[in-house]
Amino acid sequence: MKTYKLTLMYDGGCFRGWQRQGNTNLTIQGILEDTASEILQERVEINGSGRTDAGVHAKGQTASMVVSTSFHSRDFLEQMNKELPDELKIKDIVLEKNGFHARLSAKAKCYEYNIDTRQKQGVFGRKYSLSYPYELDLCAMRQAASYLVGRQDFAAFTDLKEDKSTVRTIYKVEIEQRQDTIKLVYCGTGFLYHMVRILTGTLLEVGRKKKDPEEIKEILASKERANAGFCAPAKGLFLKEVYY
Repeated sequence: MKTYKLTLMYDGGCFRGWQRQGNTNLTIQGILEDTASEILQERVEINGSGRTDAGVHAKGQTASMVVSTSFHSRDFLEQMNKELPDELKIKDIVLEKNGFHARLSAKAKCYEYNIDTRQKQGVFGRKYSLSYPYELDLCAMRQAASYLVGRQDFAAFTDLKEDKSTVRTIYKVEIEQRQDTIKLVYCGTGFLYHMVRILTGTLLEVGRKKKDPEEIKEILASKERANAGFCAPAKGLFLKEVYY
């Protein structure tokens, strides 16, 4: 058996999320597994680094694949990309040591969230950013973001507490501005269900002065979802990179 790491990119708006589902053929995992199984003529299971929600995009999602069939990596990549829909592509495939698992072996992940603050959203970016036509206090947002860094319990920033632990470590939160576009960058050990989107909504509420930066500490301590901000739409979120 051989283990491979796949690096993928996709337009999440065209799919029902990463995880295979019994009621739809439009999941990224399902399409990848079915396509690889057809090419290799064996039942292939592909595990992602995480389950991106419906509508969430990826520039550098990773997945692991264990197969018994021998093949040339470059030929397989070309065959896969020929068969996959245009909105889903494999960027790279690398042979890994047996035991590698895209989710369990991951050390950190980096997400980006794009925000367009113009009164009328740009034509070409509207599918990949949140329209938020308000003046934002970036200094207040950066101060609030600083309280999110470190190992903390993020129970207040998830919509589904199915994980055994809601403790995560965030290494950095960066807020970048270029003209009327704002990008929030989050890097950490891992993220809970809707966590990045809720963090984004909370920081935007700080930027509009609906919340004070110091409230972040109270929200974290409360562990109550109702105290955090709104869940920003999926379309502005990208999984940028997974680190091993």
